[in-house]
Amino acid sequence: MPDIESSAGDADSRTGLWPTIKKLFGADGDRSLREQLEDAIDEHEDENPSDDAQSGSNGDLSGVERQMLRNLLHFSEHDADDVAIPRGEIIAVSADASWADLIESFSENGHSRMPVYRGQLDSVIGMIHIKDVFPFLAKKIKPPKDWTTLMRQPLYVPQARGALDVLADMRARRVHLAIVVDEFSGTDGIITIEDLVEEIVGDIEDEHDDLPEELIVSIGDGMWDCDARAELDDVAEMVDPRLAEVEESVDTLGGLAFVLAEQIPAVGTILTHPSGWRIEITAADETHVKRMRLHPPAVAEGAQDT
Repeated sequence: MPDIESSAGDADSRTGLWPTIKKLFGADGDRSLREQLEDAIDEHEDENPSDDAQSGSNGDLSGVERQMLRNLLHFSEHDADDVAIPRGEIIAVSADASWADLIESFSENGHSRMPVYRGQLDSVIGMIHIKDVFPFLAKKIKPPKDWTTLMRQPLYVPQARGALDVLADMRARRVHLAIVVDEFSGTDGIITIEDLVEEIVGDIEDEHDDLPEELIVSIGDGMWDCDARAELDDVAEMVDPRLAEVEESVDTLGGLAFVLAEQIPAVGTILTHPSGWRIEITAADETHVKRMRLHPPAVAEGAQDT
């Protein structure tokens, strides 16, 4: 008859993540379970650096599963401001838009739901869902004179609300769009349930998503053509680190332009950054900046002579 204790010892000595996790419930009581789980994942990856990313060996967790577990462990550390689509990237529609303009906006942008604002983006009064619009198109029914009667109410959440709480709110209210408001009740960004899920599983792209595009392109003479969605960290790396030095909580070039102009700048506006870089707005609408051109600082005459 085999030695039961010996067999159990042999099983626990096998390389794998689960035996490591079982050790967590031992004497290491001063550290959180979150920390211990993350250390277990680190230890497993150090011992098994060649594990396949897609399928775990011997039934163990795969690389993808481990990354998702890591993301889940840190999910509660994020707040609404961390996961929100920034203000400069919001696609919204004015309550004063015609029915034809509303349909065109859905068609052009490919979103299933859009915030509706009155006057300015800080005054979001609801959201419009494509499911409430499509029956009028499919059945060729005359739309209501005031299409805002089809609006639904989104969630309104403060910047500091935890991402996990926002997800719970969405599930409880069965609403998949949240408007993130700042301390002045202005619109800071929006969150969809897809944004929250992506924090755990990574980017989700569907059939309608465009192929990746270059957001920062050199066009010669020190100038750069940029998409407003370009991250300031990328701008700092590719163009000039000084462009990312901003006290306000902004992450994109569009957000930087909004901070410098203290409003949504119109096409043709040239903003001067403290570093000397000039930001020319080349495409924008009443709700957000779309594209811009970066002009390098003027070279001082003394610097040219040296």
